[in-house]
Amino acid sequence: MGESLGTPRAIIRYSGLFDFDGFYAAVIDWGKNHGYMWHEIDYKHKVPSPSGAEQEWKWRLMKDVNDFINYDIQFIIHAYDLLDVEVEVEGRKKNLTKGRLYIWINGTVTYDWQSKFGGGKFAKWLGAFYAKRMNPEIAGYWDTLYYRIWSLQTIIKKYFQMQTTKHPYKEYLKED
Repeated sequence: MGESLGTPRAIIRYSGLFDFDGFYAAVIDWGKNHGYMWHEIDYKHKVPSPSGAEQEWKWRLMKDVNDFINYDIQFIIHAYDLLDVEVEVEGRKKNLTKGRLYIWINGTVTYDWQSKFGGGKFAKWLGAFYAKRMNPEIAGYWDTLYYRIWSLQTIIKKYFQMQTTKHPYKEYLKED
């Protein structure tokens, strides 16, 4: 594995009613639309107390951009006081979850993710030369991942109705 460079952590805190299945589907849909492979790394469920259950998920979205660059987005979702609630929406009953969510999103750009330049001295020198030659492009890859993570955070906040529907990074990412 080559050298990696992380992005600042994006944090979302939410308390209230939500549809966890819809949130789950929104994140997976975003990942598929942007070419990421999705993995559920870990799931923990603690014995419920009178105030509700406690659960933790760890998800990973990975994308091989090219032979040298790899994107990795990690989610840590910690939910407290989870209670299933039946709510009537527009005359139909819908099962929602009431609780508190803490969502941490970390991003990493990995260079030489296939370890092509990890052998002897010449291979390491060649890898350093390639990385130095490619340096302006590498900064562009980091920027793209950085803004993709903030775009994903914006989508999650819209899902939880925590902010406006304006997309602040649309022009930078050249998206509709």
